[in-house]
Amino acid sequence: MYLLLKILWLALTYVLGSIPFGLVLGRVFCKIDIRKAGSGNVGATNVSRLCGTGWGVLTLLLDAAKGAAPVAAVLYVLPHYWPEMFAAKGPAGFAGLTALAAILGHLYSVFLKFKGGKAVATTVGVYLVLLPVHLIISAVLCIVVIKRWGYVSLGSITLVAAMPVLLIFSGMFTRNFEYMLLSVCILVLVLYSHRGNLGRLMAGEEKPWQKRGPAEETIPAPAASTLQDAVKPAPQPSDAAENFSSANACPPIEDQTRQGLKGI
Repeated sequence: MYLLLKILWLALTYVLGSIPFGLVLGRVFCKIDIRKAGSGNVGATNVSRLCGTGWGVLTLLLDAAKGAAPVAAVLYVLPHYWPEMFAAKGPAGFAGLTALAAILGHLYSVFLKFKGGKAVATTVGVYLVLLPVHLIISAVLCIVVIKRWGYVSLGSITLVAAMPVLLIFSGMFTRNFEYMLLSVCILVLVLYSHRGNLGRLMAGEEKPWQKRGPAEETIPAPAASTLQDAVKPAPQPSDAAENFSSANACPPIEDQTRQGLKGI
């Protein structure tokens, strides 16, 4: 019976994770299909670009809740009503499976023909419940990377990559192997969902978090004149100009006087 309940719970979690809140908010409030504009992604970053920061933050919170709510229920609600369900090994392992179900739902949404977002926000929601201290450290690293280089994709990859490293250094690799395994699975899934971003980052074509203004235009300084240019003599008149000047020049004054005397 409990096995059937667990399978049903995982299925419901997957469906919850499949809800594309970014797409819903974009269509209802911004009158736009975010899949056909910007990066085409249904996540918070694209919503922020197309609809504004406020809608992006709301999308982030809702996507995070898809991961946080079912995991929190497994840890703090289900054991209260069905303690026998987790009597053998505790709820940690099933919480990890629930987290993966929510993330897979966001990545491969049943409502979007098994396409979806990058699952970073849902991952944040999962870690907020399971590993809040580690999440804070990873989030700080993520913010630093975004501030320094301006790419949300690079910051997101930093966040998920830092989690297994932090778990190893904190000793949870041996104390709670389920969470260590979960962090590695999430890292693989998020890296795969960001494969296009990784390619654009390496090619220098990734879009920054904020649109950058046009680069300042600088007027190149004129080339310095050489000493030869400075002492170069003035150009001489051409032969045609000399011929024209000779043909139209006035005759000397003596010739004019002789011609005047001959006419008397």
